[in-house]
Amino acid sequence: MSSREVVVLSVGGMRFVTRASTLQQFPESRLARMLNDDDREFKLVSGEFFVDRDGALFSYIMDFLRTLQVSLPTDFSDYQRLQREAEFYGLYPLANLLSQEHLLKPRLEILEVHFFLQEMQAFFRIFGSCSTTIEALAEQITVFTGQQSGQGWNSPFPSQKPLVPLPLERPSHHDMVFLCGIEHSAGDQFVARYVSIKPDDRKLINGTNVLGLLLDILLKDGFRLISTRTVVSEEKVECYTFERMKRAASLPITVNQTPGSSGVAQARRSQVRKGK
Repeated sequence: MSSREVVVLSVGGMRFVTRASTLQQFPESRLARMLNDDDREFKLVSGEFFVDRDGALFSYIMDFLRTLQVSLPTDFSDYQRLQREAEFYGLYPLANLLSQEHLLKPRLEILEVHFFLQEMQAFFRIFGSCSTTIEALAEQITVFTGQQSGQGWNSPFPSQKPLVPLPLERPSHHDMVFLCGIEHSAGDQFVARYVSIKPDDRKLINGTNVLGLLLDILLKDGFRLISTRTVVSEEKVECYTFERMKRAASLPITVNQTPGSSGVAQARRSQVRKGK
């Protein structure tokens, strides 16, 4: 059978159409041997291969063969059943990964925003259980500073005044600190700090406005606000706690094409990085 030919499978009453080359990704698997009439479990009926197995789970098998990646829905829970199906089809690299559910299950991610307003300045500290999320936020948030005169808290961004971007303070990989507002320096001069958060292109000096924009961006990014509380009552430090289910990264499978490998595949577990 040519690798360009179309193959039709009926698995548990569900019909799948694919190329023979897709089923031959792993030559030692039963699906590859099926094409050579080398497995009695698969019956050819009216031009279709009949397989008495779970059709819904086979859709994940087909997705794996087409992409060579393990990517499951966030609400998926049938790891043992899917592992059993992978073993039945002789897809042992997939079965080995499925036996390690912790690599594939989504994880609960927690994020806290601490906000402290003092006179004409607002202080922010963001803590996150996932360092990659903090890294992404650090790339979105920019603080600009400049010497200004005769303006107040609600002053708009002075487009004619030069502003200098400042690096965010990063106490650790899991948090960041920044502030906005104004502080007097001499006479009617003061230092102004504006905050911009992508994709919004505004530069805001009012801490309450910055807080509102930050919370809105987090909500749009899939976070859910679960609590608000005052951390330090004397200083009125407000804490906003968010959570979201972070989907596990798709884990690719590398097919070893070296001579004598017989299509043996190895799981690239190095894709699971610290902090995920």
